[in-house]
Amino acid sequence: MGCVNTISIWTTGGSYRILGHNFRNRQEGVLATYRVVVRQPASGNPDRIPGNFDLEMEALGPLDVELTEVFTDDDDEFLLSAREADAIYVHRARLSRYVIENLTKCRLIATGSVGTDLIDLRSATEMGIPVSNVPDTFIEEVADHAMVLILSAYRRLTLLDQMSRSGRWSEGRSLLYNYPRLWGMTLGLISFGHIARAVAHRAAPFGFRILAHDPYVGELSMTRAGVEPVGLVELLQRSDIVSHHAPSTRETYHMMGEQQFRLMKPHSIFINTGRGETVDEGALVKALQEKWIGMAGVDVLETEPVESDNPLLGMENIIITPHVASASARMEPERRRRVGREIALVLQGRWPRACVNPSVLEKSDLVRWKPYSMD
Repeated sequence: MGCVNTISIWTTGGSYRILGHNFRNRQEGVLATYRVVVRQPASGNPDRIPGNFDLEMEALGPLDVELTEVFTDDDDEFLLSAREADAIYVHRARLSRYVIENLTKCRLIATGSVGTDLIDLRSATEMGIPVSNVPDTFIEEVADHAMVLILSAYRRLTLLDQMSRSGRWSEGRSLLYNYPRLWGMTLGLISFGHIARAVAHRAAPFGFRILAHDPYVGELSMTRAGVEPVGLVELLQRSDIVSHHAPSTRETYHMMGEQQFRLMKPHSIFINTGRGETVDEGALVKALQEKWIGMAGVDVLETEPVESDNPLLGMENIIITPHVASASARMEPERRRRVGREIALVLQGRWPRACVNPSVLEKSDLVRWKPYSMD
């Protein structure tokens, strides 16, 4: 059982107070026109200060909105506040089928991330509830981080740093004599969405030949970007560096396993800034230990935060960063403003800008207002 630590209520007037288990209206006897409930894990959310919704309220402020923040891991306790909510805002917390099926008025489930794997998307679709994400607010940051991992892993930067600090100064040059120059190497991109395209744009000036695999992207979209479309097996066999960007879905779970790592070149480098569960972590450990591949650089792992006994932590041939690829001074404020705007659009009867289950929109009473596609 989880526990409700606090319930925080924001109102359009800007007032804020911490309540206990009992939900109360912002003004006694006065109901807000709209209620938005935020689900937070019982342990809290490291990305934000509890009760601080000033950025989301920039868009929600003109509406008569009451925003409630609930800290719990228990679905029944969450439903005490959320059952009749007009919208649910979830980030770093799970929204199960049980919760979604018991929402009686919900018009939108909004998340402040690209991935929606913590939300039961199938249930939301069955219930006719659109799910919005923020697919384009931190593309550049993640692409930058992927390039940092590519270049750092290729030049063995962390190992060189350790050598410099531990009196092994003369070993660095001989280490790099084992590797060819970067110019002319082949970079393979698994998935070719916004981030992978931004990585391709950054990688081209370094002299890479670039391959991409994505069964859901047309070949012309790849060739126009200067990228050669190939199958996954061919990409793994030909690439010197593989940059993995696949989202977390039923189809992509453990899509990189022993069979896939064995296809890669012994000197090759594997980079993952996508989702941890798309990689069989045991297979990655084995691939690095048994030298099926030469090096890895990952920002995501299957279990986060990484556990202290994870064998990857003791290896010199991997660089690990703590799921920070999207982080920047711009990213967090823009992500939060975007969520507020998406909720405001739906509360006013309009389509959200982004929707990961767009089939529900045509069947809803929401109005399409924008003339461009939601790709």
